[in-house]
Amino acid sequence: MTQFAIPGFDIEAFVAATLAEDLGNGLPGGGHDVTSESVIPSDALFSGVMDSRDAITVCGLPIAAAFFRALDPAIAIEILVEEGAQVAPGTDLMRLVGNARAMLTAERSALNTVQHLSGVATLTRQYVDAMGDTRAKLLDTRKTIPGLRHLEKYAVRTGGGHNHRMGLWDAAMIKDNHVLVAGGVAEAVQRALAAGIADVICEVDRIDQIEPALAAGATRLLLDNMGPDTLREAIALVAGRVPCEASGGVRLDTIAGIAATGVDYVSVGRLTQSAPAADIGLDFTPLDAA
Repeated sequence: MTQFAIPGFDIEAFVAATLAEDLGNGLPGGGHDVTSESVIPSDALFSGVMDSRDAITVCGLPIAAAFFRALDPAIAIEILVEEGAQVAPGTDLMRLVGNARAMLTAERSALNTVQHLSGVATLTRQYVDAMGDTRAKLLDTRKTIPGLRHLEKYAVRTGGGHNHRMGLWDAAMIKDNHVLVAGGVAEAVQRALAAGIADVICEVDRIDQIEPALAAGATRLLLDNMGPDTLREAIALVAGRVPCEASGGVRLDTIAGIAATGVDYVSVGRLTQSAPAADIGLDFTPLDAA
Protein backbone atom coordinates (compact mmCIF):
# COMPACT_ATOMS: atom_id res chain seq x y z
CA MET A 1 0.00 0.00 0.00
CA THR A 2 1.24 3.52 -0.84
CA GLN A 3 2.45 5.38 2.24
CA PHE A 4 -0.33 7.61 3.53
CA ALA A 5 0.68 11.26 3.79
CA ILE A 6 -0.89 14.68 4.35
CA PRO A 7 1.26 17.67 3.35
CA GLY A 8 2.59 19.41 6.46
CA PHE A 9 1.44 16.64 8.80
CA ASP A 10 3.81 14.25 10.58
CA ILE A 11 1.71 11.14 11.14
CA GLU A 12 4.39 9.30 13.11
CA ALA A 13 4.85 12.22 15.51
CA PHE A 14 1.06 12.60 15.90
CA VAL A 15 0.58 8.91 16.68
CA ALA A 16 3.49 8.87 19.14
CA ALA A 17 2.31 12.00 20.96
CA THR A 18 -1.30 10.81 21.15
CA LEU A 19 -0.35 7.40 22.53
CA ALA A 20 2.10 8.99 24.97
CA GLU A 21 -0.69 11.22 26.29
CA ASP A 22 -3.03 8.26 26.81
CA LEU A 23 -0.30 6.13 28.40
CA GLY A 24 0.87 8.91 30.70
CA ASN A 25 4.46 8.82 29.51
CA GLY A 26 6.69 10.81 31.87
CA LEU A 27 4.16 10.89 34.70
CA PRO A 28 4.58 9.00 38.02
CA GLY A 29 3.33 5.46 37.38
CA GLY A 30 2.73 6.24 33.73
CA GLY A 31 4.03 4.69 30.57
CA HIS A 32 1.83 1.63 30.27
CA ASP A 33 -1.74 0.37 29.98
CA VAL A 34 -2.33 -0.95 33.48
CA THR A 35 -5.66 -2.58 32.62
CA SER A 36 -4.58 -4.53 29.56
CA GLU A 37 -1.26 -5.55 31.10
CA SER A 38 -2.94 -6.87 34.23
CA VAL A 39 -5.87 -8.63 32.55
CA ILE A 40 -4.70 -9.77 29.08
CA PRO A 41 -1.90 -12.34 28.62
CA SER A 42 1.05 -10.95 26.69
CA ASP A 43 0.69 -13.53 23.89
CA ALA A 44 -3.10 -13.24 23.51
CA LEU A 45 -4.41 -12.51 20.01
CA PHE A 46 -7.52 -10.64 18.90
CA SER A 47 -9.33 -10.22 15.65
CA GLY A 48 -11.27 -7.00 15.32
CA VAL A 49 -13.78 -5.34 13.06
CA MET A 50 -14.29 -1.57 12.92
CA ASP A 51 -17.70 -0.61 11.60
CA SER A 52 -19.93 2.38 11.16
CA ARG A 53 -23.13 2.65 13.20
CA ASP A 54 -24.33 5.64 11.13
CA ALA A 55 -24.46 6.64 7.48
CA ILE A 56 -21.16 8.52 7.17
CA THR A 57 -18.47 9.81 4.85
CA VAL A 58 -15.40 7.82 5.86
CA CYS A 59 -12.19 9.61 6.80
CA GLY A 60 -9.08 8.74 8.78
CA LEU A 61 -8.78 4.97 8.42
CA PRO A 62 -5.06 5.04 7.44
CA ILE A 63 -4.37 7.15 10.52
CA ALA A 64 -6.31 4.76 12.73
CA ALA A 65 -4.30 1.89 11.28
CA ALA A 66 -1.07 3.72 12.14
CA PHE A 67 -1.97 3.63 15.85
CA PHE A 68 -2.27 -0.15 15.80
CA ARG A 69 0.91 -0.62 13.77
CA ALA A 70 2.84 1.60 16.17
CA LEU A 71 2.20 -0.87 19.00
CA ASP A 72 2.19 -4.09 16.96
CA PRO A 73 4.26 -3.84 13.77
CA ALA A 74 3.22 -7.39 12.85
CA ILE A 75 -0.51 -6.69 13.00
CA ALA A 76 -2.55 -7.65 9.93
CA ILE A 77 -4.84 -4.80 8.83
CA GLU A 78 -7.30 -4.77 5.95
CA ILE A 79 -8.89 -1.41 5.17
CA LEU A 80 -12.17 -2.21 3.50
CA VAL A 81 -13.39 1.15 2.17
CA GLU A 82 -11.69 4.11 0.52
CA GLU A 83 -11.30 7.52 2.11
CA GLY A 84 -14.30 9.66 1.18
CA ALA A 85 -16.62 6.70 0.64
CA GLN A 86 -20.22 7.27 1.70
CA VAL A 87 -21.36 4.18 3.58
CA ALA A 88 -24.56 2.90 5.16
CA PRO A 89 -24.99 2.01 8.83
CA GLY A 90 -23.44 -1.37 9.64
CA THR A 91 -20.70 -1.13 7.02
CA ASP A 92 -17.42 -2.83 7.97
CA LEU A 93 -14.55 -0.37 7.59
CA MET A 94 -11.46 -2.27 8.75
CA ARG A 95 -10.43 -5.75 9.87
CA LEU A 96 -7.49 -6.40 12.19
CA VAL A 97 -5.68 -9.45 13.58
CA GLY A 98 -2.87 -9.01 16.07
CA ASN A 99 -1.65 -8.75 19.64
CA ALA A 100 -4.59 -8.24 21.99
CA ARG A 101 -2.80 -5.90 24.41
CA ALA A 102 -1.57 -3.66 21.61
CA MET A 103 -4.99 -3.48 20.00
CA LEU A 104 -6.70 -2.57 23.26
CA THR A 105 -4.11 0.07 24.07
CA ALA A 106 -4.40 1.71 20.64
CA GLU A 107 -8.18 1.33 20.34
CA ARG A 108 -9.36 4.62 21.85
CA SER A 109 -6.79 6.80 20.10
CA ALA A 110 -7.61 5.16 16.77
CA LEU A 111 -11.36 5.47 17.25
CA ASN A 112 -11.21 9.05 18.50
CA THR A 113 -9.33 10.05 15.39
CA VAL A 114 -11.48 8.28 12.81
CA GLN A 115 -14.72 9.30 14.58
CA HIS A 116 -13.73 12.97 14.59
CA LEU A 117 -12.41 13.07 11.04
CA SER A 118 -15.35 11.10 9.67
CA GLY A 119 -17.65 13.52 11.52
CA VAL A 120 -15.99 16.48 9.79
CA ALA A 121 -16.09 14.76 6.40
CA THR A 122 -19.73 13.74 6.86
CA LEU A 123 -20.85 17.27 7.79
CA THR A 124 -18.85 18.69 4.89
CA ARG A 125 -20.54 16.32 2.46
CA GLN A 126 -23.95 17.39 3.81
CA TYR A 127 -23.12 21.04 3.11
CA VAL A 128 -21.74 20.26 -0.35
CA ASP A 129 -24.90 18.33 -1.23
CA ALA A 130 -27.12 21.10 0.17
CA MET A 131 -25.47 23.68 -2.12
CA GLY A 132 -26.97 21.91 -5.10
CA ASP A 133 -25.99 22.61 -8.70
CA THR A 134 -24.33 26.00 -8.25
CA ARG A 135 -20.91 27.39 -9.20
CA ALA A 136 -19.97 28.02 -5.59
CA LYS A 137 -17.30 25.99 -3.80
CA LEU A 138 -17.50 25.18 -0.11
CA LEU A 139 -14.57 26.39 2.02
CA ASP A 140 -13.49 25.70 5.56
CA THR A 141 -11.92 28.30 7.90
CA ARG A 142 -9.16 28.53 10.53
CA LYS A 143 -11.67 27.55 13.23
CA THR A 144 -9.88 24.29 13.93
CA ILE A 145 -8.84 22.48 17.11
CA PRO A 146 -5.26 23.49 17.96
CA GLY A 147 -2.85 20.84 16.73
CA LEU A 148 -5.41 19.23 14.41
CA ARG A 149 -5.59 21.74 11.56
CA HIS A 150 -3.92 19.60 8.91
CA LEU A 151 -6.07 16.61 9.85
CA GLU A 152 -9.33 18.55 9.94
CA LYS A 153 -8.64 20.31 6.67
CA TYR A 154 -7.81 16.91 5.15
CA ALA A 155 -11.22 15.72 6.38
CA VAL A 156 -12.89 18.70 4.70
CA ARG A 157 -11.22 17.79 1.40
CA THR A 158 -12.25 14.17 1.90
CA GLY A 159 -15.86 15.28 2.34
CA GLY A 160 -15.83 17.21 -0.93
CA GLY A 161 -15.02 20.68 0.36
CA HIS A 162 -12.05 22.93 -0.29
CA ASN A 163 -9.51 24.51 2.01
CA HIS A 164 -9.34 28.22 2.67
CA ARG A 165 -5.88 29.48 3.58
CA MET A 166 -4.03 26.98 5.77
CA GLY A 167 -2.88 29.60 8.25
CA LEU A 168 -1.73 33.14 8.72
CA TRP A 169 1.14 32.70 6.29
CA ASP A 170 -0.31 31.82 2.89
CA ALA A 171 -2.64 34.76 2.18
CA ALA A 172 -3.49 38.11 3.71
CA MET A 173 -7.03 38.34 5.02
CA ILE A 174 -8.01 41.84 6.05
CA LYS A 175 -10.83 41.75 8.58
CA ASP A 176 -12.71 44.40 10.55
CA ASN A 177 -10.04 44.86 13.23
CA HIS A 178 -7.32 45.32 10.60
CA VAL A 179 -9.53 47.90 8.89
CA LEU A 180 -10.15 49.65 12.20
CA VAL A 181 -6.45 50.13 12.87
CA ALA A 182 -5.54 50.98 9.26
CA GLY A 183 -8.31 53.57 8.96
CA GLY A 184 -10.34 51.97 6.18
CA VAL A 185 -10.50 49.09 3.73
CA ALA A 186 -8.55 50.94 1.04
CA GLU A 187 -5.74 51.84 3.43
CA ALA A 188 -5.51 48.28 4.74
CA VAL A 189 -5.40 46.76 1.26
CA GLN A 190 -2.79 49.25 0.09
CA ARG A 191 -0.55 48.45 3.05
CA ALA A 192 -0.73 44.72 2.35
CA LEU A 193 0.09 45.19 -1.33
CA ALA A 194 2.93 47.56 -0.47
CA ALA A 195 4.39 44.81 1.71
CA GLY A 196 4.64 42.60 -1.36
CA ILE A 197 1.72 40.29 -0.59
CA ALA A 198 0.23 38.84 -3.77
CA ASP A 199 -3.08 37.47 -2.43
CA VAL A 200 -5.09 40.02 -0.47
CA ILE A 201 -8.54 38.96 0.70
CA CYS A 202 -10.55 41.86 2.08
CA GLU A 203 -13.60 41.42 4.28
CA VAL A 204 -16.45 43.85 3.69
CA ASP A 205 -19.72 43.95 5.58
CA ARG A 206 -21.26 46.91 3.76
CA ILE A 207 -21.92 47.59 0.09
CA ASP A 208 -20.14 50.95 0.26
CA GLN A 209 -16.86 49.22 1.19
CA ILE A 210 -16.71 47.20 -2.03
CA GLU A 211 -15.55 49.83 -4.50
CA PRO A 212 -12.78 51.22 -2.23
CA ALA A 213 -11.46 47.70 -1.61
CA LEU A 214 -11.42 46.90 -5.33
CA ALA A 215 -9.88 50.23 -6.30
CA ALA A 216 -7.10 49.63 -3.77
CA GLY A 217 -6.28 46.26 -5.39
CA ALA A 218 -7.96 43.54 -3.31
CA THR A 219 -7.72 40.21 -5.12
CA ARG A 220 -10.77 38.68 -3.42
CA LEU A 221 -13.71 39.93 -1.38
CA LEU A 222 -15.15 38.24 1.65
CA LEU A 223 -18.78 39.34 1.90
CA ASP A 224 -19.47 38.99 5.59
CA ASN A 225 -22.89 38.40 7.15
CA MET A 226 -24.86 39.53 4.12
CA GLY A 227 -28.26 38.09 3.32
CA PRO A 228 -29.06 36.71 -0.15
CA ASP A 229 -30.51 39.98 -1.48
CA THR A 230 -27.46 41.97 -0.35
CA LEU A 231 -25.14 39.31 -1.74
CA ARG A 232 -26.79 39.56 -5.16
CA GLU A 233 -26.40 43.33 -5.06
CA ALA A 234 -22.72 42.93 -4.13
CA ILE A 235 -22.08 40.40 -6.90
CA ALA A 236 -23.67 42.72 -9.46
CA LEU A 237 -21.45 45.58 -8.28
CA VAL A 238 -18.27 43.50 -8.37
CA ALA A 239 -19.23 42.31 -11.87
CA GLY A 240 -16.66 39.53 -11.98
CA ARG A 241 -13.63 41.72 -11.26
CA VAL A 242 -12.51 39.46 -8.38
CA PRO A 243 -13.79 36.24 -6.82
CA CYS A 244 -16.32 36.71 -4.02
CA GLU A 245 -16.82 34.65 -0.88
CA ALA A 246 -19.91 34.61 1.35
CA SER A 247 -19.21 34.12 5.04
CA GLY A 248 -20.82 34.40 8.43
CA GLY A 249 -23.57 32.40 10.09
CA VAL A 250 -24.05 30.00 7.17
CA ARG A 251 -26.22 27.03 8.13
CA LEU A 252 -27.22 23.81 6.42
CA ASP A 253 -30.71 25.20 5.80
CA THR A 254 -29.48 28.52 4.36
CA ILE A 255 -26.46 27.55 2.26
CA ALA A 256 -28.47 26.71 -0.87
CA GLY A 257 -29.90 30.22 -1.07
CA ILE A 258 -26.48 31.76 -0.39
CA ALA A 259 -24.74 29.64 -3.01
CA ALA A 260 -27.40 30.53 -5.58
CA THR A 261 -26.60 34.27 -5.38
CA GLY A 262 -23.62 33.86 -7.70
CA VAL A 263 -20.79 33.89 -5.15
CA ASP A 264 -17.68 31.90 -6.00
CA TYR A 265 -17.16 30.53 -2.49
CA VAL A 266 -19.09 29.96 0.72
CA SER A 267 -17.02 29.52 3.88
CA VAL A 268 -18.41 27.64 6.89
CA GLY A 269 -16.60 27.59 10.21
CA ARG A 270 -18.79 24.92 11.73
CA LEU A 271 -17.38 22.24 9.40
CA THR A 272 -14.42 21.93 11.76
CA GLN A 273 -15.70 23.82 14.77
CA SER A 274 -18.95 21.98 15.42
CA ALA A 275 -18.98 18.67 13.54
CA PRO A 276 -20.34 15.83 15.71
CA ALA A 277 -18.27 12.69 15.97
CA ALA A 278 -19.36 9.82 13.75
CA ASP A 279 -20.63 6.73 15.57
CA ILE A 280 -17.97 4.12 14.77
CA GLY A 281 -17.28 1.03 16.84
CA LEU A 282 -14.62 -1.65 17.11
CA ASP A 283 -15.50 -5.17 18.25
CA PHE A 284 -12.87 -7.79 19.20
CA THR A 285 -12.90 -11.57 19.19
CA PRO A 286 -10.22 -13.58 21.09
CA LEU A 287 -8.11 -16.00 19.04
CA ASP A 288 -5.91 -18.89 20.10
CA ALA A 289 -2.32 -17.77 20.71
CA ALA A 290 0.20 -18.87 18.10
